[in-house]
Amino acid sequence: MKKQQAARIGRPTEQTAGIASLEAFDRFGARGVATESRFIALAWAAILVAMAMLSGCGEKNKVPEPADANLVQTACGMKMVNIPGGELIMGANNGPVDVKPAHHVKVDGFLMDQTLVTQNVYQKLMGTNPSRRKNPNNPVEQASWTAAAKFCNARSVQEGLTPCYDLKTWACNFAANGYRLPTEAEWEYACRAATTTKFYFGDNDDDLKTYGWFQGNSESQSHVVARKKPNPWGLYDMAGNLWEWCNDYYGPKYYQASPNDNPRGPQQGEKRVIRGGAWSSSPDDCASWARGCDESGATDICLTMDSTGFRCVRKK
Repeated sequence: MKKQQAARIGRPTEQTAGIASLEAFDRFGARGVATESRFIALAWAAILVAMAMLSGCGEKNKVPEPADANLVQTACGMKMVNIPGGELIMGANNGPVDVKPAHHVKVDGFLMDQTLVTQNVYQKLMGTNPSRRKNPNNPVEQASWTAAAKFCNARSVQEGLTPCYDLKTWACNFAANGYRLPTEAEWEYACRAATTTKFYFGDNDDDLKTYGWFQGNSESQSHVVARKKPNPWGLYDMAGNLWEWCNDYYGPKYYQASPNDNPRGPQQGEKRVIRGGAWSSSPDDCASWARGCDESGATDICLTMDSTGFRCVRKK
């Protein structure tokens, strides 16, 4: 209907414009022509503004999609999302004891992989694929925390960047410009994407089927990355598919004493944090605030479960 109306309005031809000008000149003289010309110009401006407003109806209700301008292509084939710095309320007062209390946190900007690291990318860089279910486009799983840290270093070397991890102590150099695993605060900040609800798409457990793979729809296995809707910042599989390694040691009471400015977890611990839930998880374990933990596999002999993977971050 709008297209038909626009077609009928059309633009004035030289002939009709000339007749209008002559009639105006006869009635009002030169001054009248100028006045009427200005009136016609204003009328057309009003029509164009109205058409622009009509064409934009409903745009604000669309689900945000990843913008190519916000993505960074990297040498290994992974794309990264430019995450702006900001603040969030981390944790939840109505959740398990290890996510209490909800507390204010500030996070600096960083780049984060748009998806979990895939088996194809991992194998090309590391020469091996530890995954139980082999599929090049599936996320790599059964990679220990230490294996993920080694991948980060190898990826850094590939691009001529300074590696973040000391492979003897596993300490992370946050000043380095290379790749590393996200801190737990960075992960939750990126996952929430400025939302404050249970999930980054709201509070309804039923909606999880649209955004992630979990025990209710996964058929007991992981799936190809980026097959579900992304979060508002264009990150895929932040709820479900695979748990994701974070850099932090796990501390069940850490939130009670966490600093507010770029927290990096306890100084030591027996396990590392995992986030996001997996194909085997309940909806509650896929919540934006949900925490998990697992052995880091420091000797690389113990493999993690086939429900754990990772994605990388680095400084802008």
